[in-house]
Amino acid sequence: MSKTALICGVSGQDGGYLAQLLLGNGYTVWGTSRDVQGTDFSNLKSLGILRDIKLLSMVPEDFRSVFKTVKQSAPDEVYYLAGQSSVSLSFDQPSETIQSVVIGTLNMLESLRMADKEIRLFDAGSGECFGDTNGHPADEKTCFQPRSPYAVAKASAFWLVDNYREAYNLYTCTGIMFNHESPHRPARFVTQKIIGAAKRIAAGSGETLVLGRLDISRDWGWAPEYVDVMWRMLQQETPEDFVIATGETYRLEDFVEHTFWLLGLNWRDHVVQDKSLYRPTDILVSSADASRVLTKLDWAAKIKGATLVEAMLNCAS
Repeated sequence: MSKTALICGVSGQDGGYLAQLLLGNGYTVWGTSRDVQGTDFSNLKSLGILRDIKLLSMVPEDFRSVFKTVKQSAPDEVYYLAGQSSVSLSFDQPSETIQSVVIGTLNMLESLRMADKEIRLFDAGSGECFGDTNGHPADEKTCFQPRSPYAVAKASAFWLVDNYREAYNLYTCTGIMFNHESPHRPARFVTQKIIGAAKRIAAGSGETLVLGRLDISRDWGWAPEYVDVMWRMLQQETPEDFVIATGETYRLEDFVEHTFWLLGLNWRDHVVQDKSLYRPTDILVSSADASRVLTKLDWAAKIKGATLVEAMLNCAS
């Protein structure tokens, strides 16, 4: 029999790719957004799957809204991807970030605890929870040291998921995902900002790309690959948390340089730094050890570093 999945935050980057994967696997897919009537679902449209998804409005901070959504969709699996997802924005909107991530996760957990059948939950965690790893790759046993309101929220949600798994024997797990990108990233994310500006400059826009710190290093992966791990995690007999990453760090300056080089340009002629774009606190190096997900789930990232830049350039509109 086919399964039913509920994707909370289906309009986002991961939500679209995950819906596409699940539909291909024969699932009935429900998806939520805060306001279905007011959302254009551009990602779902571009993937050609909008008409295949049953859409519901859901406010994560409102327990009744979450409970009603779970009741109506009657899912076998829930993928909780909702909540404010920008580290930079979390410094400007800390309260909204904490509430949408933490309270939203708690409301979903309570709804699943009260459900009349077992429903498996995947929670979208973040490698930001580890803070600056100082060059030491973080794995599932590494302690959290969050450095932003976003990371604090994700760390709190992680422990809620862990607590409900232990206290109520629920099938709940968190994928501790490091940065993952695609053309469906909003323009405010730095990788998409770089790709978009570089393409316009190559086309003759004459603009200057203004960035903050360039000395940071991140583990950047390809979002369409990461949603496969989400699904794999819920197919295990026993719920477990996993670090999801490529295992390779890449300097932002190298990302910029390679992007412009692929377009036949010298990045130094078109990029300036502005200290006003620096975050109050930032992570210099974020690196991951993703060996466990390879061993247990037979998954390894194929697109990373320079190949990620090429994939984003080739797919960007």
